[in-house]
Amino acid sequence: MADHAEAADAAVGTAPELAGTELEAATKVFGDRLPLARRYVEHLATSGLERGLIGPREVPRLWSRHVLNCAVIESEFPVGAAVADVGSGAGLPGLCLAIARPDLQLTLIEPLERRVTWLEEVIDDLGLENVSVLRARAEQAVGEVDAEFVTARAVSALSTLIPMTLPLLAGSGVLVAIKGRSASEEVEKAAKAIKKYKGHSPVVRTVGEDLLDEPTTIVRITVGQP
Repeated sequence: MADHAEAADAAVGTAPELAGTELEAATKVFGDRLPLARRYVEHLATSGLERGLIGPREVPRLWSRHVLNCAVIESEFPVGAAVADVGSGAGLPGLCLAIARPDLQLTLIEPLERRVTWLEEVIDDLGLENVSVLRARAEQAVGEVDAEFVTARAVSALSTLIPMTLPLLAGSGVLVAIKGRSASEEVEKAAKAIKKYKGHSPVVRTVGEDLLDEPTTIVRITVGQP
């Protein structure tokens, strides 16, 4: 892994600068794997942009709005947890978690071939051994993925996300969904769906308050007794 880290540090060139409070936050979240996070951001800013996974306006704020916003949710998962990332897209939050937490076992669920190809290329380049990619829609992945936790970001409203994610937990586990300021309203609108799919105890809270200028809002929904 050291060779990958050294190559990662040397390869950074076109990614947005990491400095100030963002550098402090990234250092705390990624530790000695920060070079890998830098290399990942380089991929997002180059091939990710070229292939349409990231919009050009997002490049300057890849660290604050995207990578760090996702990475801080690593505190939600216990050591060694199996986590499925639904609609992984550009690896947000799945690859951020795989870099920050090498103890986690990540499965990135993504239906589009071009995104799957990109994710596999990045995983190979970074030498990540704790993450795999499954090309499938979420409903097709039920029974194919052994997950204790499922996560998602910017996939859909919670009422639509519930039927896509809770069945992956096979009766026991936790959904950790990254949401925006309307999270509480989404929980209210999703009440029937949560009950239908045997979820309970929805909690809205923020994480990363001590690291980010804008903390990340998450919704946690439990299924069974994990």
